[in-house]
Amino acid sequence: MSHFVIVGGGLAAASAAETLRAEGFAGEMTVVTRERHAPYQRPPLSKGYLAGNEGLDEVIVHPAQWYAEQGIELRTSTTATHLDPEAHTVTLRGEGGGEGREGSDGSGGSGGDGERLRYDKLLLATGAVSRTLPIEGAELAGVHTLRTLDDADALRRELGGGGRSLVLIGSGWIGMEVGATARGLGNAVAILEREAVPLAAAVGPEMGAMFQRLHEANGVDLRTRVNVERIVGRDGRVTGVVVDGETVPADVVLIGVGAVPAMELARDAQLAEGNGILVDASLRTSAPDVFAAGDVASAFHPVIARHQRSEHWANALNAGPVAARSMLDLPARFAQIPYFYTDQFDLGMELSGYPSLMAEAQLVIRGDVQKREFIAFWVDHGRVVGGMNVNVWDVNEQVQELISSGEVVDLAALRDPSTPLERLLAR
Repeated sequence: MSHFVIVGGGLAAASAAETLRAEGFAGEMTVVTRERHAPYQRPPLSKGYLAGNEGLDEVIVHPAQWYAEQGIELRTSTTATHLDPEAHTVTLRGEGGGEGREGSDGSGGSGGDGERLRYDKLLLATGAVSRTLPIEGAELAGVHTLRTLDDADALRRELGGGGRSLVLIGSGWIGMEVGATARGLGNAVAILEREAVPLAAAVGPEMGAMFQRLHEANGVDLRTRVNVERIVGRDGRVTGVVVDGETVPADVVLIGVGAVPAMELARDAQLAEGNGILVDASLRTSAPDVFAAGDVASAFHPVIARHQRSEHWANALNAGPVAARSMLDLPARFAQIPYFYTDQFDLGMELSGYPSLMAEAQLVIRGDVQKREFIAFWVDHGRVVGGMNVNVWDVNEQVQELISSGEVVDLAALRDPSTPLERLLAR
Protein backbone atom coordinates (compact mmCIF):
# COMPACT_ATOMS: atom_id res chain seq x y z
CA MET A 1 0.00 0.00 0.00
CA SER A 2 1.32 3.45 -0.91
CA HIS A 3 2.38 5.78 1.88
CA PHE A 4 2.22 9.58 1.42
CA VAL A 5 3.89 11.89 3.94
CA ILE A 6 3.11 15.58 4.40
CA VAL A 7 5.58 17.65 6.41
CA GLY A 8 4.05 20.87 7.69
CA GLY A 9 1.42 22.28 10.03
CA GLY A 10 -0.27 25.00 8.02
CA LEU A 11 -3.12 25.43 5.58
CA ALA A 12 -1.17 24.00 2.64
CA ALA A 13 -0.60 20.76 4.55
CA ALA A 14 -4.22 20.52 5.68
CA SER A 15 -5.70 21.29 2.26
CA ALA A 16 -3.38 18.76 0.61
CA ALA A 17 -4.40 16.01 3.04
CA GLU A 18 -8.07 16.81 2.53
CA THR A 19 -7.71 16.76 -1.26
CA LEU A 20 -5.83 13.46 -1.30
CA ARG A 21 -8.72 11.74 0.44
CA ALA A 22 -11.32 13.59 -1.65
CA GLU A 23 -9.58 12.43 -4.83
CA GLY A 24 -9.77 8.83 -3.70
CA PHE A 25 -6.33 8.14 -2.27
CA ALA A 26 -6.90 5.18 0.05
CA GLY A 27 -3.29 4.53 1.03
CA GLU A 28 -1.48 5.36 4.23
CA MET A 29 -0.97 9.02 5.01
CA THR A 30 1.09 10.73 7.70
CA VAL A 31 1.08 14.45 8.52
CA VAL A 32 4.10 15.61 10.51
CA THR A 33 4.21 19.01 12.23
CA ARG A 34 6.73 20.35 14.70
CA GLU A 35 4.01 22.32 16.48
CA ARG A 36 1.80 20.85 19.17
CA HIS A 37 -1.39 21.83 17.34
CA ALA A 38 -3.23 20.26 14.46
CA PRO A 39 -2.56 22.19 11.21
CA TYR A 40 -4.04 25.69 11.27
CA GLN A 41 -4.39 28.84 9.18
CA ARG A 42 -2.57 32.04 10.06
CA PRO A 43 -4.66 35.10 9.02
CA PRO A 44 -6.71 35.21 12.27
CA LEU A 45 -3.51 35.31 14.35
CA SER A 46 -2.99 39.03 13.70
CA LYS A 47 -6.67 39.92 13.50
CA GLY A 48 -9.72 38.17 14.95
CA TYR A 49 -7.95 35.57 17.09
CA LEU A 50 -5.54 38.14 18.52
CA ALA A 51 -8.48 40.43 19.26
CA GLY A 52 -10.34 37.62 21.05
CA ASN A 53 -13.22 37.71 18.56
CA GLU A 54 -12.42 34.32 17.03
CA GLY A 55 -11.70 31.05 18.77
CA LEU A 56 -9.61 28.03 17.94
CA ASP A 57 -12.34 26.71 15.67
CA GLU A 58 -11.63 29.66 13.35
CA VAL A 59 -7.92 28.84 13.32
CA ILE A 60 -7.58 25.04 13.33
CA VAL A 61 -8.45 23.74 9.85
CA HIS A 62 -9.56 20.28 11.02
CA PRO A 63 -9.53 18.98 14.60
CA ALA A 64 -7.38 15.97 15.41
CA GLN A 65 -10.49 13.76 15.32
CA TRP A 66 -10.95 14.52 11.61
CA TYR A 67 -7.52 13.05 10.82
CA ALA A 68 -8.38 9.91 12.75
CA GLU A 69 -11.70 9.60 10.92
CA GLN A 70 -9.90 9.96 7.59
CA GLY A 71 -7.34 7.32 8.48
CA ILE A 72 -4.54 9.91 8.56
CA GLU A 73 -1.81 9.62 11.15
CA LEU A 74 -1.24 13.08 12.65
CA ARG A 75 2.10 13.50 14.41
CA THR A 76 2.34 16.77 16.31
CA SER A 77 5.38 18.02 18.25
CA THR A 78 7.51 16.14 15.74
CA THR A 79 10.32 17.53 13.62
CA ALA A 80 11.49 16.05 10.33
CA THR A 81 15.26 16.25 10.63
CA HIS A 82 16.58 14.47 7.52
CA LEU A 83 15.20 13.79 4.06
CA ASP A 84 16.78 11.17 1.81
CA PRO A 85 15.08 11.35 -1.61
CA GLU A 86 17.09 8.44 -2.97
CA ALA A 87 16.05 6.09 -0.17
CA HIS A 88 12.57 7.66 0.03
CA THR A 89 12.86 8.15 3.79
CA VAL A 90 12.37 11.01 6.21
CA THR A 91 13.84 10.93 9.71
CA LEU A 92 11.72 12.18 12.62
CA ARG A 93 12.51 13.52 16.07
CA GLY A 94 9.84 13.91 18.74
CA GLU A 95 9.92 17.20 20.61
CA GLY A 96 8.01 16.01 23.66
CA GLY A 97 4.91 17.64 25.02
CA GLY A 98 2.84 15.96 22.33
CA GLU A 99 -0.36 16.38 24.25
CA GLY A 100 -0.90 19.73 22.50
CA ARG A 101 -4.14 21.40 23.57
CA GLU A 102 -5.97 18.35 24.80
CA GLY A 103 -9.60 19.25 25.25
CA SER A 104 -9.40 22.32 22.98
CA ASP A 105 -8.06 21.46 19.56
CA GLY A 106 -7.47 17.84 20.60
CA SER A 107 -4.08 17.45 18.96
CA GLY A 108 -1.49 15.10 20.34
CA GLY A 109 1.17 12.56 19.63
CA SER A 110 4.87 12.74 18.76
CA GLY A 111 7.25 10.86 16.55
CA GLY A 112 10.07 8.71 17.83
CA ASP A 113 13.65 10.00 18.05
CA GLY A 114 15.57 9.01 14.95
CA GLU A 115 12.66 7.10 13.43
CA ARG A 116 13.00 6.65 9.68
CA LEU A 117 9.70 6.83 7.88
CA ARG A 118 9.50 5.48 4.36
CA TYR A 119 7.33 7.27 1.81
CA ASP A 120 6.21 6.80 -1.76
CA LYS A 121 5.37 10.49 -2.23
CA LEU A 122 6.27 13.36 0.09
CA LEU A 123 5.02 16.95 0.31
CA LEU A 124 7.09 19.68 1.93
CA ALA A 125 4.78 22.34 3.35
CA THR A 126 7.17 23.58 6.01
CA GLY A 127 6.14 27.22 5.64
CA ALA A 128 8.26 30.13 6.77
CA VAL A 129 9.73 31.42 10.01
CA SER A 130 9.93 34.95 11.35
CA ARG A 131 12.98 36.89 10.23
CA THR A 132 15.19 37.70 13.20
CA LEU A 133 16.59 41.13 14.00
CA PRO A 134 20.20 41.10 15.21
CA ILE A 135 19.71 43.82 17.77
CA GLU A 136 20.64 44.30 21.41
CA GLY A 137 17.74 43.53 23.72
CA ALA A 138 15.83 41.22 21.40
CA GLU A 139 16.03 38.49 24.05
CA LEU A 140 14.18 40.50 26.72
CA ALA A 141 10.85 39.33 28.09
CA GLY A 142 8.02 41.12 26.32
CA VAL A 143 9.74 41.07 22.92
CA HIS A 144 7.78 38.95 20.46
CA THR A 145 7.50 37.76 16.91
CA LEU A 146 4.23 36.56 15.37
CA ARG A 147 4.20 33.48 13.20
CA THR A 148 2.70 30.65 15.21
CA LEU A 149 -0.44 30.04 17.24
CA ASP A 150 1.67 29.99 20.40
CA ASP A 151 3.09 33.40 19.39
CA ALA A 152 -0.46 34.74 19.06
CA ASP A 153 -1.44 33.32 22.44
CA ALA A 154 1.55 35.05 24.04
CA LEU A 155 0.59 38.38 22.45
CA ARG A 156 -3.05 37.94 23.52
CA ARG A 157 -1.92 37.58 27.12
CA GLU A 158 0.10 40.78 26.83
CA LEU A 159 -2.39 42.97 24.96
CA GLY A 160 -5.84 41.53 25.62
CA GLY A 161 -6.65 43.71 28.61
CA GLY A 162 -5.58 46.96 26.96
CA GLY A 163 -3.66 49.76 28.63
CA ARG A 164 -0.24 48.63 27.39
CA SER A 165 2.28 50.40 25.18
CA LEU A 166 3.12 48.33 22.10
CA VAL A 167 6.03 49.19 19.83
CA LEU A 168 6.11 47.46 16.44
CA ILE A 169 9.41 47.27 14.59
CA GLY A 170 8.47 47.02 10.93
CA SER A 171 5.37 48.08 9.03
CA GLY A 172 4.58 45.10 6.83
CA TRP A 173 1.15 43.50 6.73
CA ILE A 174 1.65 41.68 10.05
CA GLY A 175 2.82 44.81 11.83
CA MET A 176 0.02 46.97 10.45
CA GLU A 177 -2.65 44.39 11.27
CA VAL A 178 -1.37 43.85 14.79
CA GLY A 179 -1.15 47.61 15.26
CA ALA A 180 -4.80 48.02 14.28
CA THR A 181 -5.87 45.09 16.48
CA ALA A 182 -3.89 46.37 19.46
CA ARG A 183 -5.43 49.84 19.16
CA GLY A 184 -8.87 48.25 19.06
CA LEU A 185 -8.06 46.54 22.34
CA GLY A 186 -7.19 49.86 23.96
CA ASN A 187 -3.40 49.83 23.77
CA ALA A 188 -1.05 52.62 22.77
CA VAL A 189 0.75 51.73 19.53
CA ALA A 190 3.92 53.02 17.89
CA ILE A 191 5.14 51.62 14.57
CA LEU A 192 8.76 52.12 13.55
CA GLU A 193 9.72 51.83 9.88
CA ARG A 194 13.09 52.54 8.27
CA GLU A 195 11.61 53.17 4.80
CA ALA A 196 9.81 56.36 3.75
CA VAL A 197 6.34 54.80 3.44
CA PRO A 198 4.82 51.69 5.05
CA LEU A 199 3.79 48.84 2.74
CA ALA A 200 5.37 50.57 -0.27
CA ALA A 201 7.05 47.34 -1.37
CA ALA A 202 3.65 45.63 -1.51
CA VAL A 203 1.32 48.32 -2.88
CA GLY A 204 3.52 51.25 -3.85
CA PRO A 205 4.07 54.61 -2.12
CA GLU A 206 0.66 56.17 -2.88
CA MET A 207 -1.33 53.27 -1.48
CA GLY A 208 1.15 52.83 1.37
CA ALA A 209 0.59 56.47 2.33
CA MET A 210 -3.15 55.80 2.43
CA PHE A 211 -2.58 53.05 5.00
CA GLN A 212 -0.30 55.38 6.95
CA ARG A 213 -3.01 58.06 7.12
CA LEU A 214 -5.51 55.41 8.26
CA HIS A 215 -3.31 54.40 11.19
CA GLU A 216 -2.47 57.95 12.17
CA ALA A 217 -6.17 58.87 12.13
CA ASN A 218 -6.72 56.05 14.63
CA GLY A 219 -4.07 57.23 17.07
CA VAL A 220 -1.08 55.16 15.96
CA ASP A 221 2.31 56.85 16.28
CA LEU A 222 3.74 55.75 12.93
CA ARG A 223 7.32 56.87 12.37
CA THR A 224 9.08 56.40 9.05
CA ARG A 225 12.71 56.89 7.98
CA VAL A 226 13.87 55.92 11.47
CA ASN A 227 16.75 53.77 12.66
CA VAL A 228 16.07 51.34 15.49
CA GLU A 229 19.26 51.15 17.54
CA ARG A 230 18.44 48.75 20.35
CA ILE A 231 15.79 47.46 22.71
CA VAL A 232 16.22 48.35 26.37
CA GLY A 233 14.82 46.90 29.55
CA ARG A 234 15.02 46.56 33.28
CA ASP A 235 15.23 43.37 35.33
CA GLY A 236 15.04 41.29 32.17
CA ARG A 237 11.83 42.94 30.92
CA VAL A 238 11.50 45.32 27.98
CA THR A 239 10.88 49.00 28.78
CA GLY A 240 11.56 50.76 25.49
CA VAL A 241 13.09 50.93 22.04
CA VAL A 242 15.88 53.38 21.23
CA VAL A 243 15.20 55.11 17.91
CA ASP A 244 17.69 57.67 16.59
CA GLY A 245 18.75 58.42 20.15
CA GLU A 246 15.20 58.70 21.54
CA THR A 247 13.72 56.01 23.77
CA VAL A 248 10.15 55.11 22.83
CA PRO A 249 8.47 53.56 25.91
CA ALA A 250 7.28 49.98 25.47
CA ASP A 251 5.61 47.38 27.63
CA VAL A 252 5.52 45.04 24.63
CA VAL A 253 7.59 44.92 21.43
CA LEU A 254 6.74 43.02 18.26
CA ILE A 255 9.49 42.47 15.71
CA GLY A 256 7.76 42.22 12.35
CA VAL A 257 10.46 42.43 9.71
CA GLY A 258 9.27 39.67 7.43
CA ALA A 259 9.71 35.93 7.17
CA VAL A 260 12.07 33.50 5.46
CA PRO A 261 11.14 30.09 4.02
CA ALA A 262 11.86 27.13 6.30
CA MET A 263 14.50 25.46 4.14
CA GLU A 264 16.38 23.16 6.53
CA LEU A 265 14.89 19.91 5.27
CA ALA A 266 15.05 20.96 1.62
CA ARG A 267 18.71 21.94 1.91
CA ASP A 268 19.47 18.71 3.73
CA ALA A 269 18.09 16.90 0.68
CA GLN A 270 19.94 19.26 -1.69
CA LEU A 271 16.77 20.30 -3.49
CA ALA A 272 17.04 23.11 -6.03
CA GLU A 273 16.27 26.45 -4.42
CA GLY A 274 15.84 30.13 -5.20
CA ASN A 275 14.00 32.24 -2.62
CA GLY A 276 12.34 29.00 -1.52
CA ILE A 277 12.18 25.49 -2.92
CA LEU A 278 12.07 25.68 -6.71
CA VAL A 279 9.10 23.76 -8.08
CA ASP A 280 7.44 23.55 -11.48
CA ALA A 281 3.85 24.54 -12.19
CA SER A 282 2.72 21.16 -10.84
CA LEU A 283 4.68 21.81 -7.62
CA ARG A 284 7.27 19.08 -8.24
CA THR A 285 10.72 19.68 -6.78
CA SER A 286 14.03 18.68 -8.33
CA ALA A 287 13.86 15.32 -6.50
CA PRO A 288 11.61 12.50 -7.72
CA ASP A 289 8.41 12.01 -5.69
CA VAL A 290 9.05 15.12 -3.58
CA PHE A 291 6.65 18.08 -3.88
CA ALA A 292 6.49 21.48 -2.18
CA ALA A 293 3.63 23.92 -1.56
CA GLY A 294 2.77 27.01 0.45
CA ASP A 295 5.12 29.62 1.89
CA VAL A 296 8.23 27.51 1.33
CA ALA A 297 7.71 26.93 -2.41
CA SER A 298 8.90 29.17 -5.24
CA ALA A 299 6.56 27.96 -7.96
CA PHE A 300 6.86 28.50 -11.69
CA HIS A 301 3.76 30.42 -12.71
CA PRO A 302 2.70 29.54 -16.26
CA VAL A 303 1.02 32.91 -16.90
CA ILE A 304 3.96 35.19 -16.09
CA ALA A 305 6.58 32.53 -16.96
CA ARG A 306 8.68 33.03 -13.85
CA HIS A 307 9.03 31.62 -10.35
CA GLN A 308 7.32 33.40 -7.49
CA ARG A 309 6.88 32.75 -3.78
CA SER A 310 3.91 33.96 -1.75
CA GLU A 311 3.24 33.85 1.99
CA HIS A 312 -0.46 34.66 1.73
CA TRP A 313 -3.45 32.58 2.80
CA ALA A 314 -4.81 32.00 -0.72
CA ASN A 315 -1.48 30.59 -1.86
CA ALA A 316 -1.59 27.89 0.82
CA LEU A 317 -5.29 27.24 0.27
CA ASN A 318 -4.91 26.72 -3.49
CA ALA A 319 -1.45 25.16 -3.67
CA GLY A 320 -2.21 22.27 -1.30
CA PRO A 321 -4.84 20.75 -3.61
CA VAL A 322 -2.60 21.21 -6.67
CA ALA A 323 0.23 19.38 -4.91
CA ALA A 324 -2.14 16.61 -3.85
CA ARG A 325 -3.36 16.02 -7.40
CA SER A 326 0.21 16.04 -8.69
CA MET A 327 1.13 13.44 -6.08
CA LEU A 328 -1.68 11.30 -7.51
CA ASP A 329 -0.37 11.85 -11.07
CA LEU A 330 -3.52 13.76 -11.96
CA PRO A 331 -3.34 16.81 -14.27
CA ALA A 332 -2.69 19.83 -12.07
CA ARG A 333 -0.89 23.13 -12.27
CA PHE A 334 -0.73 26.14 -9.99
CA ALA A 335 -1.89 29.08 -12.09
CA GLN A 336 -4.00 31.11 -9.64
CA ILE A 337 -3.63 34.86 -9.47
CA PRO A 338 -2.03 35.75 -6.12
CA TYR A 339 -4.66 37.03 -3.67
CA PHE A 340 -4.48 38.72 -0.29
CA TYR A 341 -6.89 40.44 2.07
CA THR A 342 -6.58 42.57 5.17
CA ASP A 343 -8.83 44.22 7.75
CA GLN A 344 -7.50 47.26 9.60
CA PHE A 345 -9.75 49.55 11.65
CA ASP A 346 -12.73 50.37 9.36
CA LEU A 347 -10.85 49.38 6.20
CA GLY A 348 -11.39 46.09 4.45
CA MET A 349 -9.33 45.29 1.39
CA GLU A 350 -8.79 42.55 -1.20
CA LEU A 351 -5.72 42.53 -3.42
CA SER A 352 -5.23 40.39 -6.51
CA GLY A 353 -2.29 40.57 -8.89
CA TYR A 354 1.23 39.66 -9.85
CA PRO A 355 3.71 41.52 -7.60
CA SER A 356 6.56 41.30 -10.11
CA LEU A 357 4.41 42.98 -12.77
CA MET A 358 2.78 45.49 -10.42
CA ALA A 359 6.12 46.92 -9.29
CA GLU A 360 6.60 48.95 -12.48
CA ALA A 361 2.95 49.36 -13.48
CA GLN A 362 0.84 52.52 -13.72
CA LEU A 363 -1.59 53.12 -10.85
CA VAL A 364 -5.17 53.89 -11.91
CA ILE A 365 -7.78 54.83 -9.28
CA ARG A 366 -11.55 54.32 -9.52
CA GLY A 367 -13.37 55.97 -6.64
CA ASP A 368 -12.42 58.16 -3.68
CA VAL A 369 -9.10 57.47 -1.92
CA GLN A 370 -9.78 60.11 0.77
CA LYS A 371 -13.00 58.35 1.75
CA ARG A 372 -11.22 55.00 1.44
CA GLU A 373 -13.84 53.67 -0.96
CA PHE A 374 -12.14 52.84 -4.23
CA ILE A 375 -10.54 50.27 -6.49
CA ALA A 376 -6.86 50.69 -7.40
CA PHE A 377 -5.66 49.07 -10.60
CA TRP A 378 -2.10 48.44 -11.66
CA VAL A 379 -1.84 48.67 -15.45
CA ASP A 380 1.12 47.52 -17.53
CA HIS A 381 1.07 48.47 -21.24
CA GLY A 382 -2.69 48.86 -21.07
CA ARG A 383 -3.29 45.51 -19.36
CA VAL A 384 -4.48 45.14 -15.77
CA VAL A 385 -1.91 43.16 -13.76
CA GLY A 386 -3.22 43.94 -10.27
CA GLY A 387 -6.30 45.28 -8.51
CA MET A 388 -7.09 46.29 -4.93
CA ASN A 389 -10.67 46.94 -3.82
CA VAL A 390 -10.88 49.00 -0.63
CA ASN A 391 -14.27 49.03 1.13
CA VAL A 392 -15.84 48.16 -2.23
CA TRP A 393 -17.27 44.67 -2.24
CA ASP A 394 -18.36 41.92 -4.62
CA VAL A 395 -15.93 43.05 -7.31
CA ASN A 396 -12.91 40.83 -6.75
CA GLU A 397 -14.13 38.24 -9.24
CA GLN A 398 -14.36 40.89 -11.95
CA VAL A 399 -10.96 42.28 -10.98
CA GLN A 400 -9.42 38.82 -11.35
CA GLU A 401 -11.19 38.36 -14.70
CA LEU A 402 -9.70 41.64 -15.92
CA ILE A 403 -6.26 40.44 -14.90
CA SER A 404 -6.61 36.98 -16.41
CA SER A 405 -8.07 38.29 -19.68
CA GLY A 406 -4.84 40.02 -20.66
CA GLU A 407 -6.89 42.49 -22.69
CA VAL A 408 -5.90 46.12 -23.23
CA VAL A 409 -8.44 48.30 -21.37
CA ASP A 410 -9.65 51.85 -21.84
CA LEU A 411 -8.07 53.76 -18.92
CA ALA A 412 -10.77 56.42 -18.86
CA ALA A 413 -13.44 53.74 -18.52
CA LEU A 414 -11.34 51.95 -15.92
CA ARG A 415 -11.26 55.14 -13.82
CA ASP A 416 -14.97 55.85 -14.22
CA PRO A 417 -17.11 54.27 -11.45
CA SER A 418 -20.17 54.65 -13.67
CA THR A 419 -18.71 52.21 -16.19
CA PRO A 420 -19.46 48.65 -14.97
CA LEU A 421 -16.41 46.41 -14.82
CA GLU A 422 -18.43 43.85 -16.75
CA ARG A 423 -18.53 46.24 -19.70
CA LEU A 424 -14.73 46.39 -19.73
CA LEU A 425 -14.68 42.60 -19.79
CA ALA A 426 -17.18 42.48 -22.62
CA ARG A 427 -15.03 44.49 -25.03
